[in-house]
Amino acid sequence: MTDIAVLGGPRDPYKLGRRLHAYDSHAATGQGEGGPASKRTVVAYGFWIFLLSDIIMFSAFFATYAVLAGAIADGPTARDLFSIPRVAIETVCLLTSSFACGLAAIATRVRNQLWTQVGLLVTGLLGLVFVGLEFQEFAQMIADGAGPSRSAFLSAFFALVGCHGLHVSAGLLWLTTMMAQVFVKGFKPNILRRLMCFSLFWHALDIIWVGVFTIVYLIGAYT
Repeated sequence: MTDIAVLGGPRDPYKLGRRLHAYDSHAATGQGEGGPASKRTVVAYGFWIFLLSDIIMFSAFFATYAVLAGAIADGPTARDLFSIPRVAIETVCLLTSSFACGLAAIATRVRNQLWTQVGLLVTGLLGLVFVGLEFQEFAQMIADGAGPSRSAFLSAFFALVGCHGLHVSAGLLWLTTMMAQVFVKGFKPNILRRLMCFSLFWHALDIIWVGVFTIVYLIGAYT
């Protein structure tokens, strides 16, 4: 087969000293097996690694809670403290916010500024309601003498649920920044990559919360 080098073709950056053959013409385009991955793919891969490390951290919190759930030190139990209707409202708010985040991602793909902002705004408002209800729950428990220092069970509870709440709060700050960037800069490639990472982060928090709701609240309140 004729080498493209004879025709002055492009040099293969991955094989020094030789040029591309005709059947390798797609090699360094980012589309074939021989080319580098696109920046979107690299960013998504790196962010998935971050999410996996975060999930490992939450797994440690879940394991700690499972071990210490019965260590109440003659203090209040989960059944005494947890209000399932309140937590159900929190859950609905967070899951609905994830749905709104998905709608914002769809609007982003068609480059619709208005519906992207509406979807992100609804996501943020529902997330804010979630954080507000969780803060009220913590404040009420501490006022009733059921703070994190009362027992090992409560220490594990505040660590797990509080860590998730901090993640949601950080996500709300990130969301506010992204709304401003989309409004000012539009749908530039770097903005789209950040929106993609935010969506992955927000959906991951929903998955973790389903575990918290089931293991901490439902099982704790009804066993």
